[in-house]
Amino acid sequence: MALPSFFVTAGRRWLKLALALGGAAIAQTIPAHAAQPAAPATIRLDYLHTGNATVEQYAVERVVIEPLPWPGNMARTVDDTDRGVNLVEVVDKASGKLLYSRGFSTVFNEWRTTPEAEKTNRGFEESVRFPKPEHAVTVRILKRDENNAFTLAWSTELDPDAPDVLRKQEPSALRPIPIRVSGPSPDKVDLLILGDGYTAGEMKKFEATARRMADQLFAVSPFRERAKDFNVWALAAPTPASGVSRPSTGVHHASRLGTRYDIFGSERYVLATDNRALRELAQNAPYEFIEILVNNDTYGGGGIFGQFSTAAANSDWAKYLFIHEFGHHFAGLADEYYTSPAVYQPSGTRIEPWEPNATALRDPANLKWKKFVAPGTALPTAWPKAEFEAYSRDIQQQRVALRKQQRPESEMSALFKRELAHEEELFSRAPERRTVGAFEGANYEAKGYYRPQMQCLMFDRSEQFCTVCQDAISTIIDLYSRPAQR
Repeated sequence: MALPSFFVTAGRRWLKLALALGGAAIAQTIPAHAAQPAAPATIRLDYLHTGNATVEQYAVERVVIEPLPWPGNMARTVDDTDRGVNLVEVVDKASGKLLYSRGFSTVFNEWRTTPEAEKTNRGFEESVRFPKPEHAVTVRILKRDENNAFTLAWSTELDPDAPDVLRKQEPSALRPIPIRVSGPSPDKVDLLILGDGYTAGEMKKFEATARRMADQLFAVSPFRERAKDFNVWALAAPTPASGVSRPSTGVHHASRLGTRYDIFGSERYVLATDNRALRELAQNAPYEFIEILVNNDTYGGGGIFGQFSTAAANSDWAKYLFIHEFGHHFAGLADEYYTSPAVYQPSGTRIEPWEPNATALRDPANLKWKKFVAPGTALPTAWPKAEFEAYSRDIQQQRVALRKQQRPESEMSALFKRELAHEEELFSRAPERRTVGAFEGANYEAKGYYRPQMQCLMFDRSEQFCTVCQDAISTIIDLYSRPAQR
């Protein structure tokens, strides 16, 4: 497909970039005679998102031309996957033509469902990135209404040639490490693994961990089968001390990205809190998705669709945390568990979730994943729910006690291993263990929401995604890579 003329601004910069960043590793993947398409610049709109549980406002902070060309697939600039709480649209101001769109979610959207949001206002830094247009555009942020339809929340006009657009920045001494390079960025999904809480003397440790996590991601379907559709880069800025902050235990460390535990009062929830620092570090590498490894052994992580995900890199459960949280960030997968305490207040209504792996099952005949359901499957689908919940309640009580007493992390890890072993034994006796159906208990709720299969990486600490989650992940891979290159 030929590129739209309004996006063609930078010649063959992607090839020079790939050779500079990936060296021989990527040079070997590109035929010498290959004619490569032009790559536009990358433009980033940084804005403030403020409000409370019932009110929200937006305000432009700045517009930045990032140092590297747009890494994305210019044949798929419009998002048709219907994922995310929000949707960004970039519209040509003169013609009204939709140039670019992507679904995403935000930390603000999560915070506004917490008790704090009912009592106070807060502001969050956010960003949207898109290929630099040739002319003035309108950037629109849409959000879902009570019927899950996207409606306009905010819009702003943006002239890419305006004098206040930031075009030059201080050169960075940091260079991304090529972990897995399969080809030119426009043809591939670019995953950037960032490190936080690693000192200058721990950079080799970070690189080794990033390589191990990437290998583990691509050992799980459907990433295993689609590994050649990905490039993976790694990048970390050294910190003065090892690890990131855990305020609930009195541990506070300086962090380049503001990454910390105890987000929204949850001891295991880890997010980066400095969006500008995150974007200024990430812009030194080609990326569409970001996973942040924190140099801690305490179980924890987090994931925001279209923003980033985090994982405790030294935990015994690092592989699970990395892949589970990446499922949120990459594909907008819902949490399917419901017995662990959540930071969100339950809704009084059960609307159909936008996430592809959870349903309110209001219309069983038109179940969103019905193409995977065998004829005659009961909906809802039976599973040993009562026995699972009784054991899980006991596990959660033990978990709270271990954290309250600040017991060694090895004891928490042993508890999780016992829990998983019990689940494996329990589910092995269930007739519908491999069935795709509608199993009640998902989306942090014991009743009213349903998941596709009994077990999945989004439900427990097992090692595989269910059939529906695999399909949802593949859809996003298709959006960002070029099928003709496979």
